[in-house]
Amino acid sequence: AAEVLARARDTDPAATLVIQRMAPKGTEVIIGATRDPKFGPLIMFGLGGIFVEVLEDVAFRLQPLTDIDAAEMLDEIKGAPLLDGARGHAPADRATLRDVLLRINALLTMYPEIEEVDMNPFMAGPTPGASMAVDARVRIHR
Repeated sequence: AAEVLARARDTDPAATLVIQRMAPKGTEVIIGATRDPKFGPLIMFGLGGIFVEVLEDVAFRLQPLTDIDAAEMLDEIKGAPLLDGARGHAPADRATLRDVLLRINALLTMYPEIEEVDMNPFMAGPTPGASMAVDARVRIHR
């Protein structure tokens, strides 16, 4: 870290480093939302990382989202067996995934100026507290 910082300060004397913990192992999923002009807020869940681009395996629900909707979204994707653990991988903590979907729902309700939310990948860990949004983007309407 000291060497990286020293090199960065060669070109920018005010350079700093931010160090954070490594993302935990888990199942890569995407969790997000967008506001459709005709239907209003849509909440999305699917396999994340490169899988969402290649397989396009996602589930959508209109807001408001219920706990039943959130649970159904997890089961609806073709990759649902990966959430249950496959080929030696730990299963994803489905309760956390449902909770995150419901929190996105609440966020859209509280802040109608949010146009889009995208967490990809969201690493779904096997136990409570073991999941993490690795990359997130929120687009606001101005």
